[in-house]
Amino acid sequence: MLRDQADTPQDALLLENLLIDDLNQESVHRYRIMFNNLKPDHVWGKLADDEFLIKIGAAKKSREDGKIHLTLGGLIFFGDFITITEELPNYFLDYRERLSNETRWSDRVCSGDGNWSGNIFDFYFKIIDRLTADVKTPFKLDSNMQRIDDTPIHRSLRECLANALIHANYYGRRGIVIDKEFRKITISNPGTFRISIDEAIAGGISDARNGRIFNMFSLIKVGERSGQGLCDVYNNWEINGFKKPELQETTAPDRITLTLEIEIDSNRESNDSNDDSNLTENETRVITALRKNSSLNATQVAAETGLSVSTVNRVYKSLKNKNYIARESLTRGKWIILK
Repeated sequence: MLRDQADTPQDALLLENLLIDDLNQESVHRYRIMFNNLKPDHVWGKLADDEFLIKIGAAKKSREDGKIHLTLGGLIFFGDFITITEELPNYFLDYRERLSNETRWSDRVCSGDGNWSGNIFDFYFKIIDRLTADVKTPFKLDSNMQRIDDTPIHRSLRECLANALIHANYYGRRGIVIDKEFRKITISNPGTFRISIDEAIAGGISDARNGRIFNMFSLIKVGERSGQGLCDVYNNWEINGFKKPELQETTAPDRITLTLEIEIDSNRESNDSNDDSNLTENETRVITALRKNSSLNATQVAAETGLSVSTVNRVYKSLKNKNYIARESLTRGKWIILK
């Protein structure tokens, strides 16, 4: 509690007993390659490792001995499991995948298995493809006629994993645990929200417990700085007709648990069908077309429904008034299906 009340981020703590040599050098090397690929002209790209690590917040020069020591964030991000647990005895990362009731785990990655570094940088990239592997990807091509294998659901899952690693209280108990079952993902981390749950879901406010870790992830395009991450998750689940995410905050021990189901909510579909009885025939045609593909424009909806474009535009207005649809932005963009 006292750590959370401090103005200085938890992970800014200078570790006077640890030097840069105590980091996993392969992790640092992989990070620098990623950084340079994303920012090829950045002035930090040519710095020596010690200066680079200072710039990104992983290290700091001590006023006591003039040497460059690790910050707590640098240790968690780039350290080895044993070194990390000497400072944080409760530190633990665990990804568990069970897609069948016949086996206990079909896949597992944990920080203490000795096969890899055990730090959060490597953990993120070891499990992110596993976490998103079963998300459906509609066939879509970019301007270069290359298939787009990314969706808002993929981006939301990446954001949820990053948030757990960024906002965790690494002094807390039970570590970070991700459970993946068929069409269901649970992400749990030690610590409580530093803002209210309602504010977190509404978006627009960001109050990272670990500012150094936040910065190191954001420099390689991981994590959202605008405070919209959780808000976007709820919106994306709503747009896709999935069951509303379940966010739970518990104490003793302090813990945040987010449960995400990646399948159509049958109860919602039933409610939608009942609501549709209040629609006109033309409104039913249009909303059915948009539920199939919310990116259709008025001309395409007209072709799909057999209505004129002017009629489709009139139906758009009536569906908006009945709170069935809304634009992704105020006046443009694809439709968001609200019911």
